[in-house]
Parts: sequence; C-alpha cells; structure tokens
Amino acid sequence: MPKKFHVKKGDEVIVIAGNYKGHKGKVLGVLPKKESVIIEGVNFIHKHTKPNKDYPEGGIIKREAPIHISNVLPVDPKTGKPTRVGRKLNDKGKLVRYAKKSGEELK
Repeated sequence: MPKKFHVKKGDEVIVIAGNYKGHKGKVLGVLPKKESVIIEGVNFIHKHTKPNKDYPEGGIIKREAPIHISNVLPVDPKTGKPTRVGRKLNDKGKLVRYAKKSGEELK
C-alpha cells in the first residue's frame, strides 16, 4: 500500500528547515520512493547538459532539486502560516485533508 503524505502536487508549502527555510512555493511533484518533493523556486542546482532537442545549445541549466518531505509544511488557507494536516470525513462521506490550525479544508 502506498504511503500517505501530508503534501501533494499543487499544494502551497513553506520550507521549515534547511538553507531555504521560510521560502514559500508550489509543489511541482512528489517523489514517494525518495520521500521528497520538488518545490517551485526552491533548492536550485546547476545542471550541465550536452546539446539536445530541448536545449540545442546545451550549457548550464538552473533547475529545482528535490527537498525532503519532512522539511516542508502546507500553508494554512486562512492564516498563511505553516500548519499540520489531519484527515476527516466531510459531509459527503469523502476523506479530505484539513489544516489543524484553522480547521479549513485543503484543496
């Protein structure tokens, strides 16, 4: 059975530890096997590439690298601060994620 993570693709998150502490960004992807996430505008690396179809001139490309999932928390939709995540059944009987601080549902 796959692991359940507190963030998923498209979530707005805040980095709570490491060199990028305090940075906000959107989750571009989740890597379950590595327990990592890729966040827009956070943890840039320089990748050296040969010329190819996507980059005809090749060279050095700046791109986001994965960051461990334990170093990020979702943003509370009400307050804009980091919050932990809970799961509960909504009125339609569907399991949804919610912000523990405000009780708001996470999209």
